[in-house]
Amino acid sequence: MIKVIVDSGSSIKQEEKEKYDVEILPLKLLMKDVEYLDGEELSIDHFYEMFVGEGIFPKTSLPSLETAQNLVEEILENGDEVIILPISSQISGTYQSLRMLFDEEDRVRVIDTKTAVGGIRLLVEEVNKYRDQTLDFVEKKLNDLIERLVVVAIPESLEYLHKGGRLSKTGYIAGSLVQIKPLITLDNITGEVKVYSKARGLKKAMRTLAQLLDKEGVDEEYGIIPSYTYTDDNLKALIEMADDKYKPMMKEFDNLDPAIACHWGPNAFGFIFISKNK
Repeated sequence: MIKVIVDSGSSIKQEEKEKYDVEILPLKLLMKDVEYLDGEELSIDHFYEMFVGEGIFPKTSLPSLETAQNLVEEILENGDEVIILPISSQISGTYQSLRMLFDEEDRVRVIDTKTAVGGIRLLVEEVNKYRDQTLDFVEKKLNDLIERLVVVAIPESLEYLHKGGRLSKTGYIAGSLVQIKPLITLDNITGEVKVYSKARGLKKAMRTLAQLLDKEGVDEEYGIIPSYTYTDDNLKALIEMADDKYKPMMKEFDNLDPAIACHWGPNAFGFIFISKNK
């Protein structure tokens, strides 16, 4: 049987572990000289008290490799195999570190998801269809799905993505012009954070994102994950702009975990889904 491990950049909450049948490796956040395990030792409310209320920008770091090794060894001793789905190698060193750690273990696959948050949720749901299949079979299924993943969001500001090193200076400058509202994507080929398109003003940007569902085509088998940071007011307005045929596909809202929310900044919002046109 295949067991799945994700990091907290998947935004799968601790209370959702049984729902998704996963183990979660918490990323680390350093705030006010105190290190927290993401999703375990820092509530979202407390995080935003410091992040928004006090203007503290956290430093994030990899999950404990010792914890990862102990967890994998325990799974292997039970006779199972392991697939690890960390956030994109272009926004975190977690993938590379875990790949090196388990490179010689045939029963462990570390996959570069080229995505984060809801994108990883969708990949986990795909694995759950094929837990009794071979690692080769499931890995191919995942790689095929990764090429169809669409993650597009509208941040309130590009400052946080740039400050955290997740968006290039070129992308930051291009998307920071006065009155221009950028749509940001996680490129499903490279795994990089990029400017997807730009619109003049928030409403036009929201309309562009709502129309993206038609442009990309949504595979209704997987649905749409609406995601946000801090407040969901803009997300609700975005959903109202979407064509009525997409509204039944919307899953439960995902309020992103602190380790990812700190890079998007407060009041970001967007859609994550599988394209049927790719």
